[in-house]
Amino acid sequence: MKILKLGSQGTDVMEIQSLLKKIGYNPGPIDGSYGPRTKEAVIAFQKDNDLDADGIIGPQTYKILDILLRGYDTYYIQPGDTLWKIAKNYYTTVNKIVTANPSINPYQLQIGQRIIVPYGIDVVDTDIDYTYEIMERDIEGLKARYPFIEVGSAGESVLGRKLYYIKLGKGLNQVFYNGVHHSLEWITAPLLMKFIENFLKSYANGKNIRGYDLEKIWNQSSIYIIPMVNPDGVDLVLNGLSKDNPYYEELITWNNGSTDFSQVWQANNRGVDLNHNYPAKWQESKDAEIAMGIVGPSPTRYGGPFPLSEPETEAVTQFVRDHDFRLVLAYHTQGEVIFWKFDNLQPPEAKKIGELFSKVSGYRLGEVYGIASYAGMKDWFIQEYRRPGYTIEAGKGKNPLPLSQFSKIYNDNEELLLIASVV
Repeated sequence: MKILKLGSQGTDVMEIQSLLKKIGYNPGPIDGSYGPRTKEAVIAFQKDNDLDADGIIGPQTYKILDILLRGYDTYYIQPGDTLWKIAKNYYTTVNKIVTANPSINPYQLQIGQRIIVPYGIDVVDTDIDYTYEIMERDIEGLKARYPFIEVGSAGESVLGRKLYYIKLGKGLNQVFYNGVHHSLEWITAPLLMKFIENFLKSYANGKNIRGYDLEKIWNQSSIYIIPMVNPDGVDLVLNGLSKDNPYYEELITWNNGSTDFSQVWQANNRGVDLNHNYPAKWQESKDAEIAMGIVGPSPTRYGGPFPLSEPETEAVTQFVRDHDFRLVLAYHTQGEVIFWKFDNLQPPEAKKIGELFSKVSGYRLGEVYGIASYAGMKDWFIQEYRRPGYTIEAGKGKNPLPLSQFSKIYNDNEELLLIASVV
């Protein structure tokens, strides 16, 4: 881990600020800048946890913070323990502990027995720049809290990062949601991750969301979600170009000589726009990009040397082939619009379903023109399976969208994500 102190900057600082605020300390603005107020909050946290109160997040302080960031602790039953007593000490509930430990007998606790104790705070934060590392830890935290979910990898990125998927439900009706083909559009990852957490939290408590019976959905449908298709690109956008990146010099060249990827980079680590790399009128897309002057790797629009040239798109297509998806949702930003057509190959029901999505989200149905019409994920799905596929363009403004839009984006899309699993 990096040592964080006064003057430190970056996503590591931002996630610590968010956590401190969540557990009752005031670090000031959650802006990724380790200023005096953040230092004061760290000192207060250190004092409350019997640590050296120096305002520096070193190994000992981070060890405790990391457990809180993961959202759970490993606990060994002591003499006189009850689940109620443990829950009180961790500011959580007995139900959360039982959910995380399905084989536990609350009335026959064994001294020395190892259990998982979730904290009484959410795992997924939505007020921070959402990096791959944060997502990976959040997935671990959700799996610990809800061990009945399926977590796996559909493949790997250019740099070997796992393309994680999470499965909700056990029914025969399979649907597939994915986000972040484009790295500036990373806000779609916390959108999908927060949906996963809210779904699981309500399902485990026997509650509905917006009137939808989650137990019924769980039994009838299987929702597969890949929150981040392009983790390498997200790392470039949010963490910057690392000296140890094997494409370091090439990436600077492809980025027009700049080391700043934060406002322009949509591609993967080889300069390929993943949502132009699918075999659905790929040659038409290639002709259009050449007409635009794009003849090689670049921040956006370059569709690669051939269809499915990238491990990310190859993984997604294989993942689809390995399942029997009724429909797919590919999340992007921005425009508050839903695209539903491709080459007039979509089934007749696609428009009707799209209109339903439009109604619950407030997004309009639209049609794509020009280079954006080809070689996308939903285009390939429609072409291959003649089933409904949708590109959801969430939010409005210039990418990357600010986190201040997250609440509206989530509110607009929660019912759409629910209804897509049963429509």
